[in-house]
Amino acid sequence: MNEIIGYLRNYLQSINRSVFLFTTLLVAIAITCNYTLRIEPAIVALSTWPLRIAGFFMLFGFIFSAAWVLQFLVSPATIPNDRIFFVLLLLAPAIFAIKITFGEVASYLTAHFPYPWNQYWNKVLDWPLKLLAVAIPVIALWRLGRFEGPVAGVQARGFKVRPYFLLLLAMVPLIAFAATQNDFLNTYPKVQRIDNIAQYVQHPLPWNGLYELSYGIDFVTIEFFFRGFLVLAFARLAGKHAILPVAAFYCSIHFGKPLFECITSYFGGIILGAVVYNTRSIWGGLIVHLGIAWLMELAGYLGHVYKGW
Repeated sequence: MNEIIGYLRNYLQSINRSVFLFTTLLVAIAITCNYTLRIEPAIVALSTWPLRIAGFFMLFGFIFSAAWVLQFLVSPATIPNDRIFFVLLLLAPAIFAIKITFGEVASYLTAHFPYPWNQYWNKVLDWPLKLLAVAIPVIALWRLGRFEGPVAGVQARGFKVRPYFLLLLAMVPLIAFAATQNDFLNTYPKVQRIDNIAQYVQHPLPWNGLYELSYGIDFVTIEFFFRGFLVLAFARLAGKHAILPVAAFYCSIHFGKPLFECITSYFGGIILGAVVYNTRSIWGGLIVHLGIAWLMELAGYLGHVYKGW
C-alpha cells in the first residue's frame, strides 16, 4: 500500500499545479454539462451506428484534446516533437467511440436466436467482441509507434499483488456508501438485466456466472486501452504529463454512469495512471478495477435485498 501511495505522492509533487487545477476544472464543467444537458443519452439515442460513433468521437476527442491543450498552454515545452503523438490523439477517441457502440455487432450475430437466448447471448458476447475491437487497432498502433516493451503493459515481471488488494479493501466503504444511492441501485447489479433467463433454465447461477465473467472482460478492455495503451504510449512521448489528459478522457466514458461513479472515475484514473506509469504493468490496475466492478455488483444486489426488506 505504501508503494502505491509513494507513486501517487511523487506524481502529485512533480505535477504543474496550474495544469492540475485547469484540467480538473475542465472535467468538472464537462460533467456538469453532461448531467444537465444529458449529452451522453442524446448521443446514445442517435438513429444510426455511424452517427453514434461520430457523436462519441466528438465527445471523447474534445475532452482529450482540450486536456492536452491546457497542458501545452501552461507548459509549452512539454509539446512532443513526434507525429505519432498527433496520430494517437486522433485515433484514440475513434477507437473507443467504436468500442462503446460495438454492441451493434453482437445484436446482429444473435438476432436469429430464439427468445430469450437472443437477449442473453447478445449481452454475453458483447464484451468479448469489444475487447477484439480495441485490441486489434491498439496492437497495430503499438507496432506502428515502435514502442518498447510488451504491448500495452501486458507484463507481470516484478509485479506485487498485495498492495492492490489493500487498495481494493480501502474502496469497500465508498462502494457501501454508493449502494445507498438510488441512481446506483438503478444501475447495479448489471446481472439484473438477464433476470428473465431464470424462468427458462433449471439452475440460473451458472448462466449468471457466465454473464459476470463476460462483464469482467470489459474491464480488461478498459485497463488495456486506458492504462496499458494510452498512459504508456503517451508517456513515452510526453512523460508524466500524459496521466491527466488520459484521466480526463477516462472520466468522459463514465458520462452514462451514476454521478458519483463518474466523479470518482477521474481521480481513480489519476491514481491508476500513476501506478501504471511507475510499474509499466496493467495488472495492478486490473485487479483494482475488476475487483471494484464485482464488488459493485455485490453491493447492488445487497442494496436491493435491503430495500426489499
